[in-house]
This record gives sequence, C-alpha cells and structure tokens, in this order.
Amino acid sequence: MSLPSVQLKQPNNVITCKAAVAWGPGKPLVIEEVDVSPPQPSEIRIKIVCTSLCRSDLTAWESQAIFPRIFGHEATGIVESVGQEVTEFTEGDHVLTVFTGECGTCRQCISGKSNLCQVLGLERRGVMHSDKGTRFAISGKPIYHYCAVSSFSEYTVVHSGCAVKINPIVPLDKVCLLSCGVAAGLGAAWNVADISKGSSVVIFGLGTVGLSVAQGAKLRGASAIIGVDTNPEKEEKAKAFGITEFINPNDSKEPVQQVIKHLTGGGADYAFECIGDTGMVTTALQACCDGWGLTVTLGVPKVKPEVSAHYGIFLTGRTLKGSLFGGWKPKSDLPSLVDMFIKKEIQVDEYITHNLSFKDINKAFDLMREGKCLRCVMHMEK
Repeated sequence: MSLPSVQLKQPNNVITCKAAVAWGPGKPLVIEEVDVSPPQPSEIRIKIVCTSLCRSDLTAWESQAIFPRIFGHEATGIVESVGQEVTEFTEGDHVLTVFTGECGTCRQCISGKSNLCQVLGLERRGVMHSDKGTRFAISGKPIYHYCAVSSFSEYTVVHSGCAVKINPIVPLDKVCLLSCGVAAGLGAAWNVADISKGSSVVIFGLGTVGLSVAQGAKLRGASAIIGVDTNPEKEEKAKAFGITEFINPNDSKEPVQQVIKHLTGGGADYAFECIGDTGMVTTALQACCDGWGLTVTLGVPKVKPEVSAHYGIFLTGRTLKGSLFGGWKPKSDLPSLVDMFIKKEIQVDEYITHNLSFKDINKAFDLMREGKCLRCVMHMEK
C-alpha cells in the first residue's frame, strides 16, 4: 500500500506529549515524544484519560502497511481545545471517541436506514477526514493516525463528528468500552439481528464483542445462547454474560455446525461471527436454520477477506448481514447506551480483565495476543 501524501498542520499552540508509536508491523510500540497540532476547523483536541485495546488494533498492528502510526480508538477523554466552527463542544467536556462518525447531513445519515456516514466513515489511510493531513509529528515528520482517532497518545485530535459528549459523572475508565467493542456486540444483537424472545443464538468467538452479543441476546430473552470458542478457559466466564452452552470445536468429533443443528433442532435462528475468519462465516451460515436463519458477521479478517458460500444456502432462505459498530449512529444513539450503563441495565465493568499504566501498553498487546484478556484498560498519567 502506498502511503498517503500528507501536510502537517502546525500553527502556534502545538502540544508535546507522550504517545505509543508503532514503527512497523508486529514491532513493540515505543513511547515517544510527539508533537500534536492544534485542532483545525470542525476538530477538537482531547486529553485522553483512558484507552482500551481492541482486537482490531492488534490485527492492524500485525498486518497493515501504514507506519509509523499511533493506534487506539476505544477511549475517553476531556476536551482540551476546539477548532473553528465547533459549537457542540467546549473545553472541559467529557467525551467518548468513535472510529466512525456521524455528520448528520449526508445521504446515509439522513436515510434512517444506516449508521454509515459518507463524510466521516471508517478512515483507512492514516490521515484526518477533513484535509487528509496528520496532526502528529516527530521532528517534523508525520506520524499516521488510526481510524482518525489514535488514542494511544496523551493528546489526540479528532473531527467533532467522531466524538460523543457524555455526562461528567460517568467513570471514564469504564465507559471507554462503549466506544467500540461492547457497543458493537450489543448493537449487532439488537439493531442488526433484532433478536426475538425465545430464539436460539450461536456465537462464534467469545471475546469482548462475542460476549456482548451474548449479553444482548440474554436481555432480549433468547432461550438458547451457544458459545463457540477454542479456548476452554472462556467457558466459565461466558456463562456470566448469558451463554447457556459452550462448544470447543477441538473437542468435537463432528463439524461444529452439525453439533449446533443437533442442539437447536435444525439450526440456530441467529448466528454471529465475531472472530474475523471468513471461513467461519460459511460455518455460521451452515449452522443457521432454513427459512429465516440469519448470520451476522462482525469480525475483521487478517487474511482472505473474501467470503465463499454455496448458493443453495441462500435459496433456502438464510441471510448474511454485515455489522459495523452494531448499527449504532454514534452521536444519536450512544448517549442512550451510556444512560443504560449509568442505570446498570447493561454490563460493562465485567469485560475489564486488566487495568494497566499507559507505559505498559506492550503488555496489553501480549495479553490479547495470548488470549489472556477481554479488555485491558490503560490509564494515562494524571
């Protein structure tokens, strides 16, 4: 992939702070002194308070070609300064960052049919939405962004459409999980699949996203919630989020889709692929029932992005849907999800398995790569 040509925006009040910089695929992150430019029109600069590691950060760090780069997108912080044309935020506001924004005026935003945004959608080139430049530099050389958020830095700059104002009473070290993983799983269950009471659900992959799907299915009254994972240590933890049956494919003599068909009397009503394995998408489709079986794919694949399935699966009435951020419109919908968290109507704290200092960020990457954590929350120095 060719690197985008960028222009650095560096008027007067540049901040120098610490950031975890990835210099190459799979190489340990290095805590560096970076310059962070002030916000440009429609942008805000945020002092990051807490940021958590999402598996998509890990996947991109291991495989993507845009370096040097600052990863991170699940985060909470406090607005330090605002650019011109920003009226929604003021200094001191508490915010969630979001990796896909909401401009409120494009065709997708006003359609009422989608949470995608044509202006502030998923940014893959390592630059800002507005001017295709960067806001980070070391010795005058650009450091690229990730998903236009880059929260593995003490300060970052985001488009104002990629941040959500939240109640200052909300604990920032917990609610950061709603800026991606937990919200994505709950939304896939509620918005994308619209799980019905008494239905059967199978979930492939029991990380944070998969267990959030399980929680969403439980709250909707699903009668059977089957979890599939090759890590036996996840079985007990999964029950706390609603999993009623655990399957380790390595322990089964039959293909896992056949095991699921036996358990559900012909196939699950809903299947969710939360691994990032396109081969598993086919397995999930095969695990669904004829007539109305619905498979939702949420995972981000490292390799082989193409999905392959026999056309007969679809002729029998099964459906495959994709889900980005669980169908939530971030600015319109996330405040209600935060309210549910405040009222203890949804579980969030339970996904946090480790709290680490920001300087120990490489330990967080190791824990996730080894399958020893759900979410590591990293705390910036006060």
